[in-house]
Amino acid sequence: MMERSPRIEDLDWGRLAVEGREAPYKDAKLWPGGSREWDWNETGTRHVPGVQPADVEEVVEHGAEVVVLGRGILGALRVKDETLEALERAGVEVHVAKTEEAVRRYNELREARPTGGLFHTTC
Repeated sequence: MMERSPRIEDLDWGRLAVEGREAPYKDAKLWPGGSREWDWNETGTRHVPGVQPADVEEVVEHGAEVVVLGRGILGALRVKDETLEALERAGVEVHVAKTEEAVRRYNELREARPTGGLFHTTC
């Protein structure tokens, strides 16, 4: 039986409530069986040029077959072409959307497939 990805329970500006976690995240990485704060400083991520291949490696390593990238409430966070290419090479399906839509899509997909996600909760 597959390990299910945690459900996102609520999204607000600067706040993502995730099943199994007491405190909300500001930005988060989720995968089958877990989640953690997404610290942009680890990889030097900024709104431009955006989500980097190194940002998504962890969720793929945890078994995600589909990855949802939330670009922020206003859609200010970009996604590098190299990131999409790396996911494609790994055989991972990817969905990119503003964070509200991304959360809805992630919660749908996690019901049936090993799903990962990176979610930016502000701009």
